[in-house]
Parts: sequence; structure tokens; C-alpha cells
Amino acid sequence: MNFELFIAKKIHFSKEGDKQVTPPAVRIAMVGIALGLAVMILSVAIIIGFKKEIRNKVIGFGSHIQISNFDNNTSYETAPIAISDELLEELHSYPGIRHIEKFATKPGILKTEVDFQGIILKGIAEDFDWSFFQENLKEGEIFTIDPENTGTSVIISQYLSNLLQLKTGDSFLTYFVQEEIRARRFTISGIYETGFLDYDKLFVIGDIKQIRRLNGWEKDEVSGLELLVDNYNRLDDITEDLYFDMVEKTDRNGNSFYVRSIKELNPMIFNWLEVLDMNVVIILILMLAVAGFTMISGLLIIILERTNMIGILKALGENNTSIRKIFLYVSFFLIGKGMLWGNVIGISLCFIQSEFQILTLDPSTYYLNAVPVDLNILSLILLNIGTLTASMLMMLGPSYLITKIDPARSIRFE
Repeated sequence: MNFELFIAKKIHFSKEGDKQVTPPAVRIAMVGIALGLAVMILSVAIIIGFKKEIRNKVIGFGSHIQISNFDNNTSYETAPIAISDELLEELHSYPGIRHIEKFATKPGILKTEVDFQGIILKGIAEDFDWSFFQENLKEGEIFTIDPENTGTSVIISQYLSNLLQLKTGDSFLTYFVQEEIRARRFTISGIYETGFLDYDKLFVIGDIKQIRRLNGWEKDEVSGLELLVDNYNRLDDITEDLYFDMVEKTDRNGNSFYVRSIKELNPMIFNWLEVLDMNVVIILILMLAVAGFTMISGLLIIILERTNMIGILKALGENNTSIRKIFLYVSFFLIGKGMLWGNVIGISLCFIQSEFQILTLDPSTYYLNAVPVDLNILSLILLNIGTLTASMLMMLGPSYLITKIDPARSIRFE
């Protein structure tokens, strides 16, 4: 029989009348543990959710990896690369790549009777993955690319729709400035809204053949290829391997291929997301410190309350290590109860926000309409293990007070 555990249970679960022996200060310590863990769960869930949502929006507009002309600058007016069937077959069989699509971009000015706006026409082919825009489609429908005929259907953002007073079924002119200004009329088949205003303000999605005709490109020429990987965690490794595999290759016109990940294409956004991890670390440290110090005060109160019992146990031959184990078990019970309530509170709040989106955000500032939460089992387990481990380690210090208690004096202590 575990003597220390038996005594600890007697201390923790004993009652006088209908009241717990544990004083209010210890209950406050349990509340501190519960609120601290709940805040940590919310912080981690929100940061993971925020990073995931922003990352998915950027990837939705630009994929995981882009292969373009090495001579391209940072503008959307691009030099073409010629894509051969052999190159596509090689990329389709490349480890880690799950989807490949062609694209082209061209800046233009969208004009209506009431206003005008600079836009980027992103041309896509029949191999385009519509899943991102399908999820964010607000009105209308996704158009179909005809491999033979040049389509005039486009989808625009809710931002452009509101700004220029356009709706599905309307048509508009877009002017493209080149050696000779050229105009194209497009018809709106659908309206999307991602909340990512930096891109919603710009992108109109249309047929890639429109851009080929405007630029005088051949059928196999595009601004580049967009690649989706099957595991985001391997993005950097796949990009690096692909870069060195493609660096010696050229297209039929002698153009070199330039391989870049979405992180390299949008360094400011992804660096900003990395900084958020530091905020989470600071919150976790602060919450652990607050919860730990409240538990230290609670344990000290329990030890002082049980000074007489400690003296009797020492007089009966129990050593300091054994008695310290008793109070560490008591701390474990208190921390465990606090963590139980912390999990209930934190998980419940995450579920409520996920389902009902009570807390909203300004998309012009945060790129999202509501506070996102993404709580996975691994994060929850690690948080609980970390909180329990850190809290128990912090209990070792105050439990050392037991070694200073003298049996002769403590037996008379009341």
C-alpha cells in the first residue's frame, strides 16, 4: 500500500461538517490553475487558427510553389515560359507534389460607368483547382474553361462588386496598357469574398487564353506553373530540391526556370506570422507563472495548516522525503482538479467561437471576419502535460519547508 498516497487522499478529501478543510486560498489557487490553462488553450487555439487561415488564403491565391521565368521582376506583368508535356509529366511524378496548374497574370484597369479600379487579371486553364474559390463564393457560380474557345466569364471579389456597383451577370470593360491600349469585355459569373483585402482588391479570375491573346503568346506559354504539395511541413525541403533540379533546365526559348515557395513570394506576411509564435510563448510563460505562484501559496497554507500532523508523523519515524511526497500528492490532486476545469472552460469557449463566431474582427486589419480557433488533440495534450509538469516542479520548492519543521515544537502547534 502507498502510505503517502493514502495520507494525501485523507487530507484532500477529508471534511469537517459539510465544508472542505482546504481554506479559500487553496480554492483560489485551483481557480488560478483553471483560468491559466483555459487562457493558454485559447491562446494556442487562436494563434494556430489565425496562422492557418491566413496561410490558406495566401496559398489559395498563389499555391505552395511557383515556377516562373527567371527574368521576371516583382510585378504582375510577366515574361512567359513555355511548358512542355515532358516537363509536366516530370512534375506530376515529383515526390510530394499533388497538383499542378498553369496561370498567367496581367495588370489592367477595370472601368464602369460610375468608377474605375486597377486590377490584376489572373488567367487560369482547365487544370485549375477551384476548391479555394468555391469555398469563398458568395454569389453566382464558378465558370468552366473551354479548351478550344476563349471565355469571357470571370469571377470578381465582393470588394470590387461593392466598389464598382457590379453584380453577377453584369459585364464591364477592362483596359490593358501596353504598346497599344487594348480593351476586353468580361461578364461576371460569380462573386467571391475571402476577407483578405490585399488580394480581394486586386484579383479578377478569368480565362488564360485572354492573356495569351493580349500578349501574343503561343499556346504553351504561360506566366508560370503553380504547384500544391501534399504536406505543408515539407514545403521548404520540396522547394529546395525542386529548385536545384530545375536550375539547369530551360524551355524551348532558352528561358531559365525560377522556383519559389509561397514564403519567398510573400516574405512579409509569413515573417509576421512567425512573430506571433513569440506572443504565444510569452502568454504561456505568464500564465504558468501566475498559476504556479498561486499554487505555491496554496501549498504553503496547507503545510502550515498541517504542521501538527507533520510533527506527529516525524515523531512516528517518517522521514522528510516521505512527508514531502504526501504534500506533493495533495498538490497533484489540486492541480489536477484545476486543470480539469481549465480544460472544460477552454475547450467550451473554443467550441462556442468555432460554431457561432461570437468574436468578430475587422477584415481590413486582420484579414479575417471572426476570431479563428483551431484546437487539435496534440496541442491540447502537450499543454496539459506542460502545465502539470511545470506546476509540480514549482511545488518542490515550498515542500522543502517540511524539512525545517521541528517535531517537538510542531506537535504543540495549533
